[in-house]
Amino acid sequence: MSTTPLSASRGAATIALVGNPNAGKTSLFNRLTGMRAKTANFPGTTVEHRRATIALGDVATTIVDLPGLYSLDPSTPDERVACDALEGLLPGMPEPDLVLLVVDSTNLERNLFLASQVLELGEPTVVALNLSDAAAKQGITLDLPVLRERLGCPVVSVSARTGAGVDELLAVVSQTLRERKAPQLHADLASCGSCRGCQFSARYDWASRVRSASVRGEATAQGRITATIDRVLTHRVGGLVAFALVMAATFLTIFWAATFPMDLIDGLFGAAGETLGAWLPAGDLRSLLTDGVIGGLGGMLVFLPQICLLFFVLALLEDSGYMARAALVMDRLMHKVGLPGKAFVPLLSAHACAIPAIMSTRVIEDRRDRLATILIAPLMTCSARIPVYAMVATLLFPQSSVQRALIFTAAYALGITAALVMAWVFKRTLLKGPVRPLVIELPNYRLPSLRNAVLLTFDRAAAFVKTAGTTILMISLILWALATYPKTSVEEMPAEVQAQLAALEAAGDESGVEHLTQQMELERSFAGRIGRTIQPVFQPLGFDWKMSIGVLSSFAAREVIVSTMAVLYGLGADGADDGVNSLLASLGASKHSDGSPVFTTATCLSLLVFYVLAMQCLPTQAVTRRETGSWRWPLLQLGYMTALAYVAALITYQTASLLAS
Repeated sequence: MSTTPLSASRGAATIALVGNPNAGKTSLFNRLTGMRAKTANFPGTTVEHRRATIALGDVATTIVDLPGLYSLDPSTPDERVACDALEGLLPGMPEPDLVLLVVDSTNLERNLFLASQVLELGEPTVVALNLSDAAAKQGITLDLPVLRERLGCPVVSVSARTGAGVDELLAVVSQTLRERKAPQLHADLASCGSCRGCQFSARYDWASRVRSASVRGEATAQGRITATIDRVLTHRVGGLVAFALVMAATFLTIFWAATFPMDLIDGLFGAAGETLGAWLPAGDLRSLLTDGVIGGLGGMLVFLPQICLLFFVLALLEDSGYMARAALVMDRLMHKVGLPGKAFVPLLSAHACAIPAIMSTRVIEDRRDRLATILIAPLMTCSARIPVYAMVATLLFPQSSVQRALIFTAAYALGITAALVMAWVFKRTLLKGPVRPLVIELPNYRLPSLRNAVLLTFDRAAAFVKTAGTTILMISLILWALATYPKTSVEEMPAEVQAQLAALEAAGDESGVEHLTQQMELERSFAGRIGRTIQPVFQPLGFDWKMSIGVLSSFAAREVIVSTMAVLYGLGADGADDGVNSLLASLGASKHSDGSPVFTTATCLSLLVFYVLAMQCLPTQAVTRRETGSWRWPLLQLGYMTALAYVAALITYQTASLLAS
């Protein structure tokens, strides 16, 4: 090991932050770095990490938050990457100059197993005894001089939640970086690696001896409280009821609380579009900026409140220790379809929006289980489908709120059933393999850190805007171009349309002229031509060419079909301002060229089933690409969901038509 002072040799340093899950490693990272952290994948992997650069004296120091692990014998891809990063085996990432090992003060013995392996790497190491405030409340006292002797490296008591001891920790880390001093292994620890018997047993025995020598007091009171609460929260029945209540509160928060900032964002972008439209003359530039750029950004950022609220609440639940109990309770049920218990929360959150749901699958360690969850998450009914459900349900049963409610219930049930069936299929074919057994630690309950939750929420929101947002904006601009070009002048329109326009102008109906012009321009645009081209594909589902364009345009976002159909069926793009009833009346009165109604019961049911099961959300595809690191999985997701939606809608339409005849 080199003893050259780091600041003189390189002027920069890398610190690897290591620790068991639930030891407070990420909380300490947030305390040390604040809002300077950036999220990225490790080079050549899809495993995510956070890093930030801080100044320690004259040394620019990068702190890398490695995935949590229990030992240096990896059993998951995340653990493998963490081990490779520690040993300097990860391409494109330097070997760390110092290891900052985070240890849970309230559960020292269990954490010391990993510590024994990290110390044997021979890298300069500092141990941060986190949760020192919780240990003190539980009556636990740690003998730091004994620990320093037994571990052979600096040991500092800290609390990431309150910030206590953090300044001392930074000073010790800075000094250790300058000295580049490797741990001095105690004789008991050195014998573990050379033991001819079971090294695991030897390490656990060593951890037990260290704990006995350095810990005073027992956390009996905290243990009794935790056990009492767990009798309810992990009970076969009571645990399910508690979980249902917690999740109901979570999603009520997401649905209700997000409404206000979502409306605000929508209003701000609407006002920005109107203001810019008033400043610029009519033409392609105004349309590009108002409909393409502002409309695209607004359509992306309107999801942000849901994403922020979801991750904020989940961070609080995780920090409190509850999410480990929730995974344990749901594990038994999810195993029946080949998914781990940890998949339940992302699938449940997909009922708000599939985008944050897919992002939250990071809690699932096994890559196959995580991929299966990502692939089926968009089948859950998200809030973007609700306008489509409402439109179809009202067309089917305009006078009965009970029947409309039943349609909504059936649509939700169909999505859930399809998701569980496809999970069962994926886990027995493409992602074949046993479900990873749930081995989970149930940490003590503790007061969650608001600061940590806010920082994590900010980080996730920034990652969404930066990575997924650029893709979403590009998609919006492409769809704008398809719907705008080629241009069609009035002279190029059919004679009967020119006659209708002349009659509307003579009657002074400027709104009617605008609506009919928009309808014809869209019909003759690239999007309209594509709609005419693909209409034979959708005709067996009962869709005419206008609905086919609606299907195409709604790939930007499912709810876009409502405004698209408003234009195509004679209301104009701003038809929503005239009221939902006007739209429904126009749709209900629509006729085919032979005079038959367009929206029959069979067609409505077919359209409903298609939108329950179809992908129809390119922003979700962008996030799937980001989370999986490959276009293979979003393309598979798009392909199987489109095929599933088509076949199900075909069966629905043909069966309903047969029964009606």
